[in-house]
Amino acid sequence: MQLPAVPGVLAPSLLAIPVAFGINGATALADPLALMLTGVLVLIGLCSIIIFLSGGNHFQDPFFCVFVVFSFTSIADLIIALEEDGFISGFMEIYVREGEPYLRTAHGIMICYWDGIVHYGLYLAMIAAVGQRKSYRNLGLFWLGSLMMSIVVFLLGNLIGKYSSELSPSFLLNLPYILIPGWAGLRLFQQPRVLPNLSPDKVAEEQRKHLYQRPQDVGLVLVLLLTAAFTFFRGMVVLDCPADSCFNYIYQHEPYLRDPVAYPKVQMLIYMFYVLPFFFLCIYGLVLPGCSWLPDWSLVFAGAVAQAQFSHLGSSLHSRTPFPYQTPEDVWWSFLLTNVLYALGPQLLALRCLRCPAFFLPTTPASLGKKRQ
Repeated sequence: MQLPAVPGVLAPSLLAIPVAFGINGATALADPLALMLTGVLVLIGLCSIIIFLSGGNHFQDPFFCVFVVFSFTSIADLIIALEEDGFISGFMEIYVREGEPYLRTAHGIMICYWDGIVHYGLYLAMIAAVGQRKSYRNLGLFWLGSLMMSIVVFLLGNLIGKYSSELSPSFLLNLPYILIPGWAGLRLFQQPRVLPNLSPDKVAEEQRKHLYQRPQDVGLVLVLLLTAAFTFFRGMVVLDCPADSCFNYIYQHEPYLRDPVAYPKVQMLIYMFYVLPFFFLCIYGLVLPGCSWLPDWSLVFAGAVAQAQFSHLGSSLHSRTPFPYQTPEDVWWSFLLTNVLYALGPQLLALRCLRCPAFFLPTTPASLGKKRQ
């Protein structure tokens, strides 16, 4: 029975509320260095609580500790977002104002909402999977892409944007979000895949089909081509392309791309230089059989694009974005439609890879005959 362990698992997350209130009061007269030390002490105390409550039962899987600690920070981020939007008060306002003022931007609020809702749900699901000794590899890969996209855009935007002169030692508290996902990614890719129980004949039959015989894949290829074209166009827009279409787009459709906080510009450049090549690799994987890497990486990029589009779309419409950079009301629906469809493409690709993976299985006889692990 795993039910008795649930209060112990959830306790560190629930402690985020009183701890956040305590940090706010304790740092009212503190300098930025003290804010950073306070955060470090809180994390050390949290790890001690985890060890005490779990009794070491779950430490055979190091991800348990990672997920519980990150679930605590997710609740803290949700508190920050709710406080910045005026729903609550008196918890983290001093810490945010003195330690990390960039969290008060529209982008900062959006990533806090995503972390406090989506990431928190993923942490709970993966913690439950650890407790029940089930595979959480797919959830972990989606989380990995989402977290990496969030922190890379956030850190680079802070370093080159308008808040670069206001960075304090508490900025270093974001370093674990770079180091731990890097380690987690290596561990997740090393975990054994759950392969479908398909006969070699069934796999061979699926892999003999040409693209025109797979209408769903034809549709995905068309969606990816359109998405790639839009990715390249927006990349050129933020690179100040002199074309009239780029000029009109950045002023009449997505003025948020000009915001000096630099988050949207960093986001579009990451799309252009990293996500765009992946779209073409995906098309390659949909045309030629046996690309066994595609199911895993489609999950990573699905999480990354979902997080990025949520933050970009929300920031473009949020009241914290200065009015000249907010999306004009007369183009709201076209803006929403294009950005939602942009986010939908990678999700459909990941879903296709998970539901019908036979086309992507390795073509070696040993792999084809492998049963569910």
